[in-house]
Amino acid sequence: MIPLHLVIVESPSKAKTIGKYLGPDYVVKASMGHLRDLPKSTMGVNIAGNFEPEYIPLPNKGDVIDELKKLSKKADTVYLATDPDREGEAISWHLQELLNLPASKAKRVTFNEITQKVVREAIANPRAIDTDLVDAQQARRILDRIVGYELSPLLWKKVRRGLSAGRVQSVATRLVVDRENEIRAFVPKEYWSLDVKLNLLEKPGSFVARYYGKGKKQELANEEQVQKVVSEITGKEFVVSGVKRADKKRSAAPPFTTSTLQQEASRKLNMTPKRTMAVAQQLYEGVDVAGEGTLGLITYMRTDSLRLSDEAMAAAKNFIVNRYGKNYHYGAFHVFKTKSGAQDAHEAIRPTHVELDPERIEKSLTKEQYRLYKLIWSRFLASQMANAVYDTVAIDTECAGHTFRSTHQSVKFPGFLAVYEESRDDEAEATGAPLPDLQEGDKANASEIKPEQHFTQPPVRYNEATLVKAMEEKGIGRPSTYATIVSTIQDREYVNKVDKRLQPTALGEVVTGLMLDRFNDIIDVEFTANMENRLDEVEAGNQNWKALLAEFYAEFHQELTDAESALEGTRLKVPDEESEEICEVCGRKMVVKVGRFGKFLACPGFPECKNTKPIVEKMPGRCPKCGSTILKRKSKRGYAYYGCERGAECGFMTWDVPTAEDCPKCGQTMFKKSGRGRMKPFCINESCENFLPEDKRGYYKKPSEEGAEETKPAKKSGAKKTAAKKTTAKKSTKSKESKGWQQ
Repeated sequence: MIPLHLVIVESPSKAKTIGKYLGPDYVVKASMGHLRDLPKSTMGVNIAGNFEPEYIPLPNKGDVIDELKKLSKKADTVYLATDPDREGEAISWHLQELLNLPASKAKRVTFNEITQKVVREAIANPRAIDTDLVDAQQARRILDRIVGYELSPLLWKKVRRGLSAGRVQSVATRLVVDRENEIRAFVPKEYWSLDVKLNLLEKPGSFVARYYGKGKKQELANEEQVQKVVSEITGKEFVVSGVKRADKKRSAAPPFTTSTLQQEASRKLNMTPKRTMAVAQQLYEGVDVAGEGTLGLITYMRTDSLRLSDEAMAAAKNFIVNRYGKNYHYGAFHVFKTKSGAQDAHEAIRPTHVELDPERIEKSLTKEQYRLYKLIWSRFLASQMANAVYDTVAIDTECAGHTFRSTHQSVKFPGFLAVYEESRDDEAEATGAPLPDLQEGDKANASEIKPEQHFTQPPVRYNEATLVKAMEEKGIGRPSTYATIVSTIQDREYVNKVDKRLQPTALGEVVTGLMLDRFNDIIDVEFTANMENRLDEVEAGNQNWKALLAEFYAEFHQELTDAESALEGTRLKVPDEESEEICEVCGRKMVVKVGRFGKFLACPGFPECKNTKPIVEKMPGRCPKCGSTILKRKSKRGYAYYGCERGAECGFMTWDVPTAEDCPKCGQTMFKKSGRGRMKPFCINESCENFLPEDKRGYYKKPSEEGAEETKPAKKSGAKKTAAKKTTAKKSTKSKESKGWQQ
């Protein structure tokens, strides 16, 4: 009898990819993430009982649990193949406990990349579950549960109902608030630049030079200093006093880590960290590639390591030499040093098959997958390519003892720039205008003297990329948590995104102020970074996780008790956010309030003026029925829809999103499907030859029976729930009939 093996992963796409790499005696199933967790309604941690967690099966995972229990009983071996990090290790441990698997039957396997070679090697070399990794995950989970469940009620009582506190998210919010305070406290400092346009006297040519100093570099601080220099050089001859030419080399950036991938995807692709990680997960788990089958296209995307395997660097070398030539290769394996303190558990993020260049597989990928894969592929390949070489020249010209400098650089050999150039958060270094062929002793006259006043600028607000960078530099969070932290502080409305920059809300500032006053350790950057290091020590087996929790809780509980005592009878007021909307009753500027059903506009003159109105957002385009403005509104269930500003008088309403584009045939506003990603606009004018019927707009419609016609969705919520239950039961029955498991 052929032994039967069950392989459990987290997601269906990962199961599909791995299933194609293993033989018929392996069945691969997805757990759909965690199957067990702390309960939502209670703390779920017995603090008095040495912090023992009380895990329960997730209520919506009953069918999955039942199926896995039946399959695991029939299997000779159960391979727990969840992600290769703390979270993945914890999921495997929970699976072993939940399925009641003996150690002899449960085997842990991990894949840094999902390729046939790596998957088969992992299956051939399983290991036991790493309890230190599990303990580190449990410690983090329970720390966050304690802070959230004990601190949130205080925020409810003292600030606003419905608020929640998070251990690491509070520190991230503080970074945004601190930056805002720096901007407010900033005092601009005056400085001047002084440029001269010089015309050569003895040969043709002209160039621009900027004031450098007198003997040494000097800054012009005010107009008086500038006028003094101008008076001394006016009408005087300029002489070239120095010409320096040199080759300047520039090395490629290292391959991506989680943090740098999120930063670069934000800058170059305008993708949020959360979306970047979701698309990267798809590339890691596997994509159907035409002519190649299902392939995991990148290595594991949660990493802080810059390490690359010799095999990967050798493959990159062959590709570079064959496509670009030998002189474009670095000359040896380009090894990058991982920063101290990094976990270095996995390789850097790289393509699993460098020969699959983005253009070759573009048609097999979605637009987002293609753009992100191209970014990862290009960065990895560039990291193994030769340095770029620049031809640089610096010219010093003197007049009346003052030095003016001109610089220029041009690419002499592109090297890695043939593939990839890293973007920057600050302004790129100026290359300068091309300079004439100048020699020492050449003389010139100034045809134009241009002084210009400047002021230093305040620090800029964080965007999502620079906040991730700051968190990494300060040791806040870990690769697996960056995206969640950035999205959570926005979801909780402690931070808003304004013109792609993160700005604290009034609520965020009030809560941060309370945390600074009463819970300084929780919100302290160094304390949080140290806690991350201590969790790493748990993972390394050098720290007992329950002792860590006990030490933390003793101090935290005392701070909580002191805060409740000090704030007895006090309620902190959150300043109202002023809008641009004018109250039509009394003329005041309306303010944003929060009620049971979300935000709305209210007159600040309450109770004298009780005027309120919903918050609406004006959309591009025009109403196709009457030409009026289209407004974005929310249904009672919180779903966005779009309707005419005239409301019932006009009657136009749609779930499709209006765009700024007009139909080239009929001139009416075009719409696009709601959801993520860039969708192709379509015309909804039924009398237009460009009209796209609703059933062709890309919306998913669920058939009621196999092979039967699609039916309209149920109108009543109860009917929806019943239909959902039937569908779930049906899927569950099907899954039990998987190949190789029939009795």
